[in-house]
Amino acid sequence: MGFSEMMHAFIAARFYVRLKEGFGERGEAAFLHATRHYAEQRGRRMAQRAIRDGQPLTYDTYCRYSEWVNTEEARACGAANRSEAVSVDPDHEMHIFVCPWHHQFKKMGLPEAGLLYCRDLDASICRGFNPELSYRTTQTLHDHDYCIQIVKDCGLDPSNMPKKDPKNLMPFEYHCAHSYWSYAKTCAAIFGEEGNELACAVLSDLSKEFGKEYADAILKYADTDFTHI
Repeated sequence: MGFSEMMHAFIAARFYVRLKEGFGERGEAAFLHATRHYAEQRGRRMAQRAIRDGQPLTYDTYCRYSEWVNTEEARACGAANRSEAVSVDPDHEMHIFVCPWHHQFKKMGLPEAGLLYCRDLDASICRGFNPELSYRTTQTLHDHDYCIQIVKDCGLDPSNMPKKDPKNLMPFEYHCAHSYWSYAKTCAAIFGEEGNELACAVLSDLSKEFGKEYADAILKYADTDFTHI
């Protein structure tokens, strides 16, 4: 087993549970704030690489500079993304029928955590990349048969659809560590020592579910600057 999308979703889900149990509505607000913070940082890294390479911050570039692809772990359990583009021009509308994040939230019996997470994640990544782009998630797998994601006036060329460039990909160990530390530091900023204790408890949850070696690997990223490439 390696770091994967399911582990990434597990981290977010356990933060949601512990924040909701510990702080109620304030915990939910902190979870959403941390999710947006994490996602916007991802988008800004994508933008930094694009600017470095002299690329415009268009939706075409956004697609090509994505930082992840499905892992073998997601494919092995039948959770790898399966989607269909039902429109490309002028708006890009995607319907997503299978998703490893939905798979994990469902496995944990936490559709409410998935709804809160997925309603803003992709829009926040795109906002971090270029706030002038319009990215909306209008429904998700957590309470519908498929997700709908729409990018307005995207400017894609139907005859030359963008593909992810392998050189821009980051391993899921990095993504899981980024997610954990985004939530952990946000919890500490808002709730002080109680937030620190909560983050330690989530790391313990991860260790019990997947193994201590994964928690230890995430700890090594404690001082990593995730805001820059």
